[in-house]
Amino acid sequence: METSSRDKSREPSKEMVFVEHRTDANGLQKVILRELRGYSAEVYLFGGQVTSWKNELGEELLFVSSKATFKPPKAIRGGIPVCFPQFSNYGPLEQHGFARKRLWTVDPNPPPLSAVNTSRAFIDLILRNSEEEAKMWPHRYEFRLRISLGPQGDLMLTSRIRNTNADGKPFSFTFAYLTHFQVTDISEVRVEGLETIDYLDNLQNKQRFTEQGDALTFESEVDRVYLRTPTKIAVIDHERKRTYVVKKDGLPDAVVWNPWDKKAKAIPDLGDRDYQRMICVQAACVEKPITLKPGEEWKGRQQITAVRSSYCSGQLDPQRVLLHGY
Repeated sequence: METSSRDKSREPSKEMVFVEHRTDANGLQKVILRELRGYSAEVYLFGGQVTSWKNELGEELLFVSSKATFKPPKAIRGGIPVCFPQFSNYGPLEQHGFARKRLWTVDPNPPPLSAVNTSRAFIDLILRNSEEEAKMWPHRYEFRLRISLGPQGDLMLTSRIRNTNADGKPFSFTFAYLTHFQVTDISEVRVEGLETIDYLDNLQNKQRFTEQGDALTFESEVDRVYLRTPTKIAVIDHERKRTYVVKKDGLPDAVVWNPWDKKAKAIPDLGDRDYQRMICVQAACVEKPITLKPGEEWKGRQQITAVRSSYCSGQLDPQRVLLHGY
């Protein structure tokens, strides 16, 4: 049974609550963000992880595994895990680093939003180094994560990572927002914006290839790191006539992953057929790690938007493009 508490400092009326704190059935704390038109998002403090993003009709836009467990220390399978300080196995640490398995804290006095961002549905989370992880990664840092839900339903994640080492040592890391989009049928999905881009194929020992197709489609397992990609990528769910637009800043790479049937059956916390209704398209920094000297800060941002799209020569809905600049 869930318990909840409301943040009335951001509440314009008794009918509307922009930020609500809850405790789930397993005792884990989470935050519900809501916007006036009915958009919502759910964020767990465990992992600093977004686990739900719904449109104004209440339709779920993110994928969470049918076998996901919400019991630490196991990571939550699905949503948007934060991979830090290592993406996947690109380094000596555990898969995808430790941030997605840590308990984050809420910043009670967050800095104000920018003048162009009028959202009142946002939460600021903080993660700092711990003694336990120092045995694996001996650095001091401060990681600030802002998750905001825009008035038009767009979901933005902004990360600020600062080197707080007192010994004068720099550190390096790789990073990704491991975004799981929910789709109707993976065989009817196209990813556009990666044409002619070089990629590392994780299914072929990270060999480098160049994307030859005018769009990426799916007929088998895909696990690729696209390098130096455009700041905007489109994921088109043809059957649902919905397009996800991924806009990114400070994150030069993009990861595309679907395990397909054989690997899905080998992943304990993933349903055998879950692969059919998910696609991971991740804003990332993988090829060239980010290096920070003491006192330096890095910022990386991902904004995702869901728009209704009419499939026509791989283009987004022209009216929507003209109106919103997508």
